[in-house]
Amino acid sequence: MEFKYNTKQRTKTIQGLRSFKDTLPKKIKKILSKKGHIYSETLENWRYIVGNELFEVCYPKSFKNSNSLRTSYLCIMVKRGHEVDVEYSKKSIIDKMNSFFGYNIVEKVKLITFEEEKEKFKKNININVKKSEHINKISTIKNDKIKNSLIELSKLYKKNEKNFF
Repeated sequence: MEFKYNTKQRTKTIQGLRSFKDTLPKKIKKILSKKGHIYSETLENWRYIVGNELFEVCYPKSFKNSNSLRTSYLCIMVKRGHEVDVEYSKKSIIDKMNSFFGYNIVEKVKLITFEEEKEKFKKNININVKKSEHINKISTIKNDKIKNSLIELSKLYKKNEKNFF
């Protein structure tokens, strides 16, 4: 094997067969050394780890690895109102994560709540509005073409409203 000195990415490169780890860029090596693969594997298998019921109300936000000052923990985002369910299942989440990876990888689980998205397009239908009120407003318009087109539009709208409900 020949050794070449490449200054762009690695200090030394080896021509010929080399391991996959040696071909990765430095930034990706740092992420993998900080156990970034744990978070990606957790995301891929989240439904299996927590089950279908909790899968709908929570998702993993981040994974922090242990060092000399802190323990490793998994940060989970939970919809408001479902915190108690996830709190009671913390122990089973930790156990499933550890058994999935084969060693004690998570020691704590932190929960962060978020607001559930509300329906943006709610129909506000005023049932008490009478037909005569609209006709009176339309009749005040001076332009005949606009007046006739608005009357036709209101007729079509009322037909569609009956079919819609």
